[in-house]
Amino acid sequence: MTAPFNPLSRRPRARRLVVAVRGAAGSGKSVFAASLAEAGLGRLCFFDTERKARLLPGADGSVFDALEIEHPDELPQFIDWALGPEGRAQGYGCFALDSWAMYFGRKHRATVEAARARTGDPLARPTADDLRNDQLVLQEVLRRLCVDSGACVVITDQIAAKGEEEREENELGRVLPMTASGLEYFVDVMLEMEVRLDGFETVRVARVVKSNAPDFPVGLELRNPTFADLLARMGEGPKPLDVPDVLTEAAETPEDPEGSLLDELYEAAETYGLEPAALMLAARHYCGTSDLERLTDAQIAELLERMHARYATAGDGAPSDPEHVVATTKKRRKAA
Repeated sequence: MTAPFNPLSRRPRARRLVVAVRGAAGSGKSVFAASLAEAGLGRLCFFDTERKARLLPGADGSVFDALEIEHPDELPQFIDWALGPEGRAQGYGCFALDSWAMYFGRKHRATVEAARARTGDPLARPTADDLRNDQLVLQEVLRRLCVDSGACVVITDQIAAKGEEEREENELGRVLPMTASGLEYFVDVMLEMEVRLDGFETVRVARVVKSNAPDFPVGLELRNPTFADLLARMGEGPKPLDVPDVLTEAAETPEDPEGSLLDELYEAAETYGLEPAALMLAARHYCGTSDLERLTDAQIAELLERMHARYATAGDGAPSDPEHVVATTKKRRKAA
């Protein structure tokens, strides 16, 4: 029988962080996501929905693997592959999705086109059921990547145009708030990235706008951050205890092939003509309990000793040592 899993092996890992990075185009979101490859977490698997990762150094496989997503429906399949045996064989230890906005936008567009093809109305909008089904797919992508992977993850996103989320007549605006809140739910820290001019140099500044981690208070600003900088800020953290993934099965006590000592007590009582009630009465008087099933071997041996001493014929040689009684009764059964 397979040993059950050990719940203590599921203690949270130290220094695991899921980060969302939002910002305008060119603010350095993809560069930050690619910095996962240099954080010492294992090989980076970079899901590229914008097909721009080719511009990042090392994306050709020399530093990390950038996988271009040509159709939004491919992304769940790519994630399943990366988290499965094939992905583990590649040594993937961290993941990036660049970008969530592009994936969401293309997925929503496909839903709109399907609704218009189904109704024949060029202005048709997805129904509430269509949007709900889309949301289930979107949440499953985030859950698989941010939760099931058990790894450090960076997801890039774009900041929506001001007021767009309030325009109910805009198809994208109807689902943007729901999608954004879903992303915020799955991440530990959300950063907003922007480029600033410092003298004659430009710097990338990431500001914490949402956080579940005390090491990253809201309002904190990081200059030219890398993912390794975020891990360093977290510190080493508590060392998780080294416990096995499965529980060691306790060795089963082999049953006495000659029968239990309690059976010998019942047989002896029957031999001497004692009723079960008398046996229970004696057990309560001498052993403190009338439940014969709860008697220890030593207590049963004591009852057998008293029984043999009281009812055995002369010369039977009834022993007085309880341990000797145990051995003797087993010998009797074997001889019989």
